[in-house]
Amino acid sequence: MKKKILAILMSSMMALGLAACGGTTSSSTPTKSTASTASTASTASSAAETSSAAETSSAADVSSAAETSSAADTSSAADESTRVSKNDDGVPTGVEDGKLTVGFDAEYPPYGYMDENGNYTGFDLELAEAVCKLEGWELEKKPINWDSKDMELNSGSIDCIWNGFTMNGRLNDYTFSIPYVDNSQVIIVAADSGIETLADLAGKKVGVQAASAALELLGSEEEGGQKKLADTFGSLNQFADYNTAFTELQAGALDALAIDIGVAKYQINNRGEGFVILDENLNSEQYAVGFRKGNNDLALMITNDLITLTKDGTVKELAEKYEIADMVTLMSDYEGIAGEE
Repeated sequence: MKKKILAILMSSMMALGLAACGGTTSSSTPTKSTASTASTASTASSAAETSSAAETSSAADVSSAAETSSAADTSSAADESTRVSKNDDGVPTGVEDGKLTVGFDAEYPPYGYMDENGNYTGFDLELAEAVCKLEGWELEKKPINWDSKDMELNSGSIDCIWNGFTMNGRLNDYTFSIPYVDNSQVIIVAADSGIETLADLAGKKVGVQAASAALELLGSEEEGGQKKLADTFGSLNQFADYNTAFTELQAGALDALAIDIGVAKYQINNRGEGFVILDENLNSEQYAVGFRKGNNDLALMITNDLITLTKDGTVKELAEKYEIADMVTLMSDYEGIAGEE
């Protein structure tokens, strides 16, 4: 099985590397990720070397964190050898104290939000909890201002960004885990608005979350970018979170929202009828866990844990609970192969 993971990591490096060069890819319909795109370019090279070294017990070309492990199995190495303060590049792994600090947007359901009991929960946070249970870590859930996520990560205040975090177009800036969700950027409008196509947004007031993938997309002039579309809007208004933006849409202060499809579905399901998602998508993209650039040890550990949790049915259970089973790519890539070596 480890050879299979290695092959996936290596083969996907080229595919997602192209995505990083070309920016976000536009698509009218979301496409499912396959095993060949189930890894990231920024993790693939170092992660592949680490996995290979673990299989062959040869530590010559691996980071010092992996070298200190005598275990051939990657999961065993994750338990002991990578629990060091820094890797060869001086990047903290974030697990030396047995605590994983996850940065997330507390108003981004169904991935991360505060429930009616005042507890932080969501698909991503429960998945992070399951990873910590596997590793014997404590999980610290740290709500962050989304437009300050880079500062939080680079300062060491958080170990990773785990909250519907788009990897496309960001491969040069972060190290990522395996992608686990296929997402689309969409437009949501009132059902009686008369807006049926993207072209109908000309002259309209459109809302978007600050520092979001949707905002980056609407400002991008690269291939797949939607700046030309955004230039037709009457205005593009930024909000700190999508809960506030949706409230403005309900009040009629906005004509439309550019938003992730998973969040759009959640908002519609929880706010009642009266809103629709346009048939035309802005683009398709993938979610992954984001780490400080160069933190390949922790990215590999969590990638392996995500695969384990897919095999044992945990990912499927959580995906169904949060009604995003049709978007979670790990299930199509790894479900049902438990026990394969």
